[in-house]
Amino acid sequence: MANISLRSFIDIIDQQGLLQRVQRSVDRAWEPATLAKWVFQGLPDDKRFGLLFEKVAGSKFRFATGLIGASTASYAAAMGVKPNEINQKWVDALLKPIPPVTVTKAPCQENVLVGAEVKLSDLPIPTWTPGKDVAPYITNPVITKNADTGIQNVGVYRTQVLDEQRIVINLNPAGQGTRNSRTYTDKGKPAPIAWVIGGDPAMLLAATAKLPYGVNEAEAAGGLAGEPIPFVKAKTIDLMVPANAEFIIEGEIEPGVSLPEGPFGEFAGYMGGVAPRPVARITAITHRNEAIYYGFTSQMPPSESTIMQSLTNAGVILKQLRYDLGEYTVTDAWIDLNYGGAMGHAIIAMDPRDAAHSKRVGVLLATMTSLKRVTVVDSDVDIRDPEHMDWALNARFDPGNDLVVLHGEGQFAHMDSSVRTVNGRPAPASKIVIDATKKMDTGPFSLPDKAYMDKGLALWKELGLPELDPPKRALYRIAQS
Repeated sequence: MANISLRSFIDIIDQQGLLQRVQRSVDRAWEPATLAKWVFQGLPDDKRFGLLFEKVAGSKFRFATGLIGASTASYAAAMGVKPNEINQKWVDALLKPIPPVTVTKAPCQENVLVGAEVKLSDLPIPTWTPGKDVAPYITNPVITKNADTGIQNVGVYRTQVLDEQRIVINLNPAGQGTRNSRTYTDKGKPAPIAWVIGGDPAMLLAATAKLPYGVNEAEAAGGLAGEPIPFVKAKTIDLMVPANAEFIIEGEIEPGVSLPEGPFGEFAGYMGGVAPRPVARITAITHRNEAIYYGFTSQMPPSESTIMQSLTNAGVILKQLRYDLGEYTVTDAWIDLNYGGAMGHAIIAMDPRDAAHSKRVGVLLATMTSLKRVTVVDSDVDIRDPEHMDWALNARFDPGNDLVVLHGEGQFAHMDSSVRTVNGRPAPASKIVIDATKKMDTGPFSLPDKAYMDKGLALWKELGLPELDPPKRALYRIAQS
């Protein structure tokens, strides 16, 4: 996939029937978010689409959401691959990262607003959970930098708008953005920070990847695009920013200043709490001509954020298991589209080397991620087929011997409604690993030999019976008959 801009991608999904344009003016305080929620709550994955609002009351800019993460099909379109090629594309990109290239002139800086010209209200920043969120929120990739190494990080952190030029950003105390900003603020210096609104699809995808600290997501984005992502020096802060973005919001985190952030609708489907978070002052807004404001929609799963995180991080953990940790018998990985990379359910397909190998891999994955459930199956199981997975759990899983409970490993207990409380605080949460691989040879499948099934298929066609579209589970079973 050659690198493409967001507006080029909009044309692509429009042609593929993965976009709906809303022509009438909408109220950013409730209409875009509510319609987006109906896309995800009212339609199955294969029927969903992104939304482009051509007119937003009180703003000259268009607004979009769900462009990349509405469905598996739109995500695959952003990568330039078929849905069944998403994982391999991620593995290839992470194995062959391409560093960004620096340019001196960029579309994202066709218009530069500084000083009194900076007004966040000019942007169509929506309220994502109308009636419950405390304020409009920016839900986009955020760039920070380590002052000592110069390495930048890109992650997605929700950002509450306080006024025209100040925000409070949900930098998790354990997150990479916090680690970077503290290399400045611990020395009493303001930390540079930038929000990327409507960047190249490859860059937006890379921002959702849970990569090790010190890895520049821009290089992973280059691997996805097959060529360097162009970056340009920001106008008012010491950061490099994606040149083709629709908007760049530049700012500085004020050392020692924090304010309450929240409540905000969380990915787990509940309203998040309120906690002190860093405050930043906006120093500039730059944007393209006729710019399009693009925000990720989250809140009740499934949502754009959970779908993007799930599809991204399935590819990431497949690469990590196979190439970083040497578990080369792992053949596939999948994460449910509800909770994404956090508190979610991952399924791993593999060819175990011994009776305990699959269990070891499952425990390894559970302890190195924030996933709540890990199921391991043999490589002859289609991990994206619920019916085939149910069969594997019935046929190859013995609860008394094949279930591992990891106590005290849960990382998001405050968002997990299954967790008990002790003295008003969440008790330690747990995780499970299910080993649903075969432990003994149960003999051949109860199907005719493959040769007979092949002849039967030819006979089916000769008789003019309705066209068949056999699922993978049938093909896997016939191949072993």
